[in-house]
Amino acid sequence: MNEFLESQNLAVPQKNAQSWAQILVRYRQPSVPRGIVEIAVTIGPFVVLWIATWLALDVGYWLSLLLAIPAAGFLVRLFLILHDCGHGSFFRNRWANDWVGRVCGVLTMTPFGVWRRSHNLHHATSGNLETRGIGDIETMTVSEYVAQPWWERLRYRAYRHPLVLFVIGPAYVFLIANRLPVGMMRVGAGPWLSAMANNLVIAALALGMMWLIGVGPFLMVHLPIILLASSMGVWLFFVQHQFDGTVWADGGEWNIQDAALASSSHYDLPAPLRWLTANIGVHHVHHLNARIPFYRLRRVLLDHPELRDMGRLTLWESFACVKLALWCETRKRLISFRELARQ
Repeated sequence: MNEFLESQNLAVPQKNAQSWAQILVRYRQPSVPRGIVEIAVTIGPFVVLWIATWLALDVGYWLSLLLAIPAAGFLVRLFLILHDCGHGSFFRNRWANDWVGRVCGVLTMTPFGVWRRSHNLHHATSGNLETRGIGDIETMTVSEYVAQPWWERLRYRAYRHPLVLFVIGPAYVFLIANRLPVGMMRVGAGPWLSAMANNLVIAALALGMMWLIGVGPFLMVHLPIILLASSMGVWLFFVQHQFDGTVWADGGEWNIQDAALASSSHYDLPAPLRWLTANIGVHHVHHLNARIPFYRLRRVLLDHPELRDMGRLTLWESFACVKLALWCETRKRLISFRELARQ
């Protein structure tokens, strides 16, 4: 793994991934007071912004849509609290993590039990070419793509189009796919119970809000917030693993620590966006130890600056990731459809 990073002129930390995993154990302890504060400073502004977005309808829908943008940002932050609860890292108590996760799951239209199962599988298989497709962005290798019939290549190209990846796809996932966990039928009743309970509470809240402010105003306010937040969330997830410099390996060469450190980016956002996205951009550290609460991830980088340049990606640089669509087995990197056509 280190030899590959050196060949790509990427920074290589002096310690190996296994050593880093041991070092990071001391950052795992959550703080109950800090967790409560993080919930308050997230859900409070979200509620205020939601009400402001509704009141702005009397001024003009343009103002309501503008206010929907920061409201969606705070909804993304609520999802990232759910994310930490799913890893058992937000509180020490399993019961507290589960119930905060479920409440956040209602607000973000995400069945907590379903998401936790698929996301943990993603962590256990990230960067492994032989176990793709579980809780991640579909990614074909060059040889797989070339071997497909024309209609399957067309389907994949459509799937990787930015309009589908970041607009249509997120809307489908949060509004439709999350309602029915069809892909988890074989694992028992747990995911279905989680999804149906999530659906019932969402329906009750939506009907209550429609009764309170009207069907039209509710949809005009809440639907843009949900759609914007879903697109923001999928974008974050995309650039955390689909970037120039990520590493994928065959099952025989893959191990979970190396993959965690090398296949995940450090999305180095400006400070306000870093706060709003709950440090999820420090994704290589998160994958190396998912039990670290998000409010301790920046401390890891301050204490261990050699981790800062591993997979570092700025906001401006991240836009170039959109064109990457295929894993090239010979070049050991993601390439675009245009690069494939040239070669």
